[in-house]
Amino acid sequence: MGRFLLRRLANYMVLVIVASCLAYFLAALSLNPRSNFESKNPRPPEAVISKTLQEYNLDPHTPVFERFGHWAADVATGNLGKNVKGGSVNDDFGRRVGVSVRLLLISTLLGSLGGVFLGAWGAIRQYRFFDRFTTLGSFFVLAMPIFVIAISLELLAVNFNHAAGSTVLQYTGEYDPDVNGFWAQLLSRFNHLILPTLTLVLVQMATYSRYQRNTMLDVLGSDFLRTARAKGLRRRTALIKHGLRTAVLPIVPLLVYNVVLLFTGATFTEKIFNWHGMGEWLVDSINTNDTNSVAAVSLFTAVVVLVAGLLSDVIYAALDPRVRVS
Repeated sequence: MGRFLLRRLANYMVLVIVASCLAYFLAALSLNPRSNFESKNPRPPEAVISKTLQEYNLDPHTPVFERFGHWAADVATGNLGKNVKGGSVNDDFGRRVGVSVRLLLISTLLGSLGGVFLGAWGAIRQYRFFDRFTTLGSFFVLAMPIFVIAISLELLAVNFNHAAGSTVLQYTGEYDPDVNGFWAQLLSRFNHLILPTLTLVLVQMATYSRYQRNTMLDVLGSDFLRTARAKGLRRRTALIKHGLRTAVLPIVPLLVYNVVLLFTGATFTEKIFNWHGMGEWLVDSINTNDTNSVAAVSLFTAVVVLVAGLLSDVIYAALDPRVRVS
């Protein structure tokens, strides 16, 4: 299995490099950082604008391959360059990466595990109330754009707080800056985390449950499950040890694809709930024509996909013995 994972790691590293380079070229050719200076009043002299942008490696008049060479050399040493205001992209990255990782990690764990459980249990209870309820709920969630879900939860929180006469559910920001003390701040962060996480978890659970239900239904009528029951295994043991383990295999590769969609959803979620993460940074960077910041977010997304891919390969290898001998 070690050689298998090393090969997969090498493949993902190549994909990360290719994706990051293509993202930089797309940003460098599409965005115009010069417009930020040209719109100022009074407008700086042209020579000053060009010199400043050249120092930041953002001058559109410089050949794109030359700019890319400087950017790639800096990234290789851990320097993500300067933003359009002259600040360090590394500093912005460090402030925001923890916010998004926390949101994505919790949402992925809760959403995938919850979706697998709902789908598997719905298949076992096929056409009963639980199955019909989860099916209807999943399609209802999937039919709504994620920003509609986020805004709906925000409005529900506002109305709930109004009815309760106090701010029970926080719906904006990452924490309350007025709160002091470690445990009080931890509780504040947890409260602010509920609605953004719930937004992403609902979409994850709805997606995974639909796939898991179908794969579980295919397994329930299989010969190996009937053989396991015939050998004396209890129904629950046979379903979990043999049925669910086999049914979850086709779901594992979806983890990589779903992480990309989750990051897209997190972009809207962070903007709506005023979380200063990578998704919000991407939107703001595009609006300000900040090429280096957009490239940094693209690099982060590629690395997240790499980690998700490796994680899915490890889980797949743990569930399928055939992978460990390949």
